[in-house]
Amino acid sequence: MKMNWFGRLLPMLALFLVSAEAFAQKMGITGNLEWDTKEIKAVISLNLASAGIRLPSGRPRGEAIINSEYQRIMRPAIMGIQVDSSSAIHDLVQRGELSPAQADGFAVNARITAPYLSPDLLYLQESYVIKLDDISSALIRHNSPGEIKRTLSPVAAPAYTGIIIIASSPLPVHGMLRSASVVPCLFPKIWDTDMNLIFERNMMGRETKTMVRYAPRNSIFQDSPSGLSPEIAALAGSRPMRIFAQGLFGSTPTDLIIDAQDALLIISSEENRRLLREGKVIIIVDDAALKIEINEQ
Repeated sequence: MKMNWFGRLLPMLALFLVSAEAFAQKMGITGNLEWDTKEIKAVISLNLASAGIRLPSGRPRGEAIINSEYQRIMRPAIMGIQVDSSSAIHDLVQRGELSPAQADGFAVNARITAPYLSPDLLYLQESYVIKLDDISSALIRHNSPGEIKRTLSPVAAPAYTGIIIIASSPLPVHGMLRSASVVPCLFPKIWDTDMNLIFERNMMGRETKTMVRYAPRNSIFQDSPSGLSPEIAALAGSRPMRIFAQGLFGSTPTDLIIDAQDALLIISSEENRRLLREGKVIIIVDDAALKIEINEQ
């Protein structure tokens, strides 16, 4: 009985796989992973003619196809998100630290627009927005934050309202004879020039979803009293500390190295250490690093 049932199932399964592959060839995705807004913004398109769909009667079928294929099409963009200097999401899955179902689940919470037709009426489309904060929050596993490094010889330090680290130009990579541009990620570490670890993800407050915020260079050269864009001023406050990064670290150069004296100003007071725990850190990067194109047709 089992063999007969399985024998009847095989043709149905083969038909399903062929149909899924056929629909995949008629669908595409465009968009960007945006590190400044911390969002994946994508549009999935279904070619109506290639899928054999005629409007208006075939529209419900087109919407059903997009919904059924959405997670599969979005999967490569999610898997490619850089988590830290050594891992992207796909590395966590390969190591068993994250299940494939959990990774696919990041797409489920997307904000979705109602399906709409392209201006040329050739495609049925849906737009999606996935918050990177929701992903980083799901990857924070500690219940209480670890201690941020302190110093036995604190110095007098102003009470800053935020920390701005400028890393918009190529920087030397520690331990390598080359320079590179910083690669944004969910959890960049911060080191000082003596290679003491100043900040990493386990030091974040559990309620803090965003470890750092990335922003373009022009956001700190605005025509305003503070020189900051409204978005950066809202996070960094009226008295931010401005630091020039001295180098990068990591197999993927995501981690920042700051001058030891700058690090000392941060760790010398509880008020400034709290800025790290609360995610009030802005990293200024080259504009080209802020957007990663998603394009598969």
